[in-house]
Amino acid sequence: MLSPDRFNKIDSLFNPKSIAVVGASAKKGVVGNDVLLNLIKDFKGDVYPVNPKGGQIEGLTAYTQLNEIPGEVDLVVVLVNAKFVPSVVDQAIEKKVKAIVIISAGFKETGHEGAVIEKEMARKAQEAGIPLVGPNCLGVINAECGLNASFASKICKPGSLAFISQSGALCTSVLDFAEARQMGFSKFVSFGNKSDVNETELLEYLADDPKTTAIALYLEDIACGKGFIEIASKIFWEKGKVVLCLKSGRSAEGARAVSSHTGSLAGSDAVYDAIFTQSGVQRVDTISELFDRASLYTTQPAPKGKNLAIITNAGGPGIMATDAAVRNGLKLAQLSDQTKEQLKEVMPAAASLRNPVDVLGDAHSDRYQVATELIMADPNVDMGLILLTPQSMTDSDKIGADVPAVIKKSGKPVVCAFMGAAAVEEGVKALVAQGVPNYSFPEDAVAALGAYVKLTEFRALADREYVSADDCDVEKAKQIIAEKLDGVDEKYLTQAECRAIFQCYNLPLLQSGVARSQDEAAQIVEKIGAKVVMKVMSDDVKHKFDAGGVILNVEGADTAREAYDRIYANVQKNVPGAKIDSILIEQMADKGVEVILGCNRDAKFGPLVMIGHGGTYAELWKDVAFRLAPMQKISAQRMVRQIKTFKMLDGFRGAPKCDVDALEKTLLNFSTMLVNHPEIAECDINPLIVHVDGKGCSVADSRIMLRRVK
Repeated sequence: MLSPDRFNKIDSLFNPKSIAVVGASAKKGVVGNDVLLNLIKDFKGDVYPVNPKGGQIEGLTAYTQLNEIPGEVDLVVVLVNAKFVPSVVDQAIEKKVKAIVIISAGFKETGHEGAVIEKEMARKAQEAGIPLVGPNCLGVINAECGLNASFASKICKPGSLAFISQSGALCTSVLDFAEARQMGFSKFVSFGNKSDVNETELLEYLADDPKTTAIALYLEDIACGKGFIEIASKIFWEKGKVVLCLKSGRSAEGARAVSSHTGSLAGSDAVYDAIFTQSGVQRVDTISELFDRASLYTTQPAPKGKNLAIITNAGGPGIMATDAAVRNGLKLAQLSDQTKEQLKEVMPAAASLRNPVDVLGDAHSDRYQVATELIMADPNVDMGLILLTPQSMTDSDKIGADVPAVIKKSGKPVVCAFMGAAAVEEGVKALVAQGVPNYSFPEDAVAALGAYVKLTEFRALADREYVSADDCDVEKAKQIIAEKLDGVDEKYLTQAECRAIFQCYNLPLLQSGVARSQDEAAQIVEKIGAKVVMKVMSDDVKHKFDAGGVILNVEGADTAREAYDRIYANVQKNVPGAKIDSILIEQMADKGVEVILGCNRDAKFGPLVMIGHGGTYAELWKDVAFRLAPMQKISAQRMVRQIKTFKMLDGFRGAPKCDVDALEKTLLNFSTMLVNHPEIAECDINPLIVHVDGKGCSVADSRIMLRRVK
C-alpha cells in the first residue's frame, strides 16, 4: 500500500508547483523544445529549462545543471541522451526533487547493457524515495492544472477518465481519438519501461483521486498479479470506480511444454484473463471499444436492470438494435399500457408504439423529446437507445441540442446513435457536449449498454471472502511433499501417491489400494467388495487409457488377477521400456458429469487454477475457465458457471442436477492446497466425477508434478 509520503510524491507527478526540463532546447522540432513549449503554454507554476549551454530558451533563463536552480523543484522531466540520464538522476536525488519523469529512450528496450543501467537508476530513486516514471515514455498530462509534461502535440480536455499506458506511441493516437470524441481526462500518464512506478502504484493513487471516476489502461504485462488484484478490486468494489483494460498479446504463443492437461489448455493469456476477472476489471479488445464504454461509464448512471427501450425514426436500425440487444444479453422492455396510451395521444397514427418505438422519418425535435420523456418514465424501462437517421426533414442539430435535458431528467442511462457523418455532425457535438454518448452504429451502442449491465451485476455479487484452511492438515501435507522431494529437485506423483496429499485437504477420494502382485490385486478387490477400476502407476505413462493401462468394471479375485496381467502386457507393448511402479485399484465411482481441475504455476503470478470439461477429450473441447489462487467463494461459483459443461451439471434436458455445492467446495480446497504448497508446480484431477445433487463428487484420476522451490 502507498504510504502517505509516497502518495504525496506521486501526486507531485500530476500537481507539481515547479518543473525542471533537463534537455530543454531552443531548436524547433525536437523533443526538448516541444516539451518546454507545452509547459510554457498552459502550466501555471515555475518552469526551469536545463541545458549545458545555459543562456535563454523560449524567453526563460536556462540553467546548466539542476543544482543551479534556486529553490525547490517538484518534478524533473528528463529528455537527454540515454548515456547522460544516470547523472541527471543523481543530480535530482541530490536536489531532493519530489518526482522524476524520464522520457528518454535507450534502456532495457535496447538490450542487456541498457537494462543494467535502467535497473541501477531505479534502485537509486527507490532508495531516495523519489517516484520515477519511465524511461522510454511519452510523459504526464493533467489538464486540470495545465500540465503537459509530454511531447504530445496538445493538451487534452479536463474530464473524469484517467488513462494509464505502457505504450507512449499509442498515447498520441489516443489523445487524438479522444479529442475527436470530445472526451477529456482527469490524469494521463505513459509509464514506458516502468522501472519504478508501475500500473499498480498508479491505480492506488487514482483510487483516491477525486477527479477520477473511471480508469482506462493499456498494458503489455502486469508487474505483480496479487498487488494488481488487490488494488483493482478495492477501486471497483469499495471506491465504486470502473477500470477498463486493453491488454495486448491476446494471441496464444503456446504454453510452455508441460505434462499436464492444464499446461496445454492454459494459453499465454489465460493468467491475465483470470487477473482481470477476479479484480473487477473489464477487458476490451480495441481502443474504439475502450472509449465506447468509457464514454458511457463516465456520463450515465448505472442501469438497474437489463430492459432496453429503443426509439427510432427508421425501422431498419431498430431491428439492428433489437438483434444486438439479444446478442448482448439485454431484453426489450415491455412498455406499460399507460405508456402506450400516452404515446398514442401524441404520436402520428402511423407510428409504431411497440418497442422499438418508431417515431417515423418526419420526426422533429418535439416528437423525439416527448417520446423520450414518456418512454423513459415507464417503470418497465431500465435504459434507452435513441436512433436517428438523417432524412431530409430531420432536424438532427436541434434534436441533439434538446434531447439531453430530457435524458438527464429520466435518471436512467440513455445513449444515442445518430447514424451518419457530416449530416449529423452538429447534432452529435451537441449531444456529447451535454454528456450524452453517441455511437456511429446501433450495435456499438447496445454493446456498450450490455457491458454496463454486466459490470453492474458483477459489482452486486456477494461471497467475496477468501476460504480458510482451518479444516486442512497443512503441516502433514508439507511433510509428505518434503519426503517426496528428498534428494531430488523434481518428482512426478502418480495417482496413488497424490492421495496422501489430497486427504490433507479433504478432497473426495474413493476406496482404493495399491497392488504389486496378482495376489495383492485379488485381495484388494475382495476387500473393497464392489466393482473397481485398475490403473497403471508409472512415471513413464502419462496417458494411461491410451497405453491400455486402465481396465474398468473389474469384479472378483480371478478377474483382478487377469486384469493385472493384461495391464502389464498392454503397457509393455504400447510404451516400451516403461517402468511400472504398481497397479492402483480403486472403487468404481457412481455415474456423474466429468470435469477436470488443474493447476499450472505461473512464474510471476503463482498458481493458475483451471476447471473445465473433463475426461479423455478435455484437450479437444477446451471448455475451460481460469482463476489465480487464492480464490474467493464467488470465484469458484462463477468458474463453475462459466464453462459450457455447467448446463450438464445443472440438469440438461431433464437429467438430474449434480452436486454443484460439493464441486465448488472441492475447487476451493484445491485452490487452498496450491497456495500453501508452492512445490506443486502442476496438478491435474481428471476426471473429477460430480454426482447427483447431495451425493458429492469423486476424484477418479490425478497426478502432481512437484518441483523444489529455489
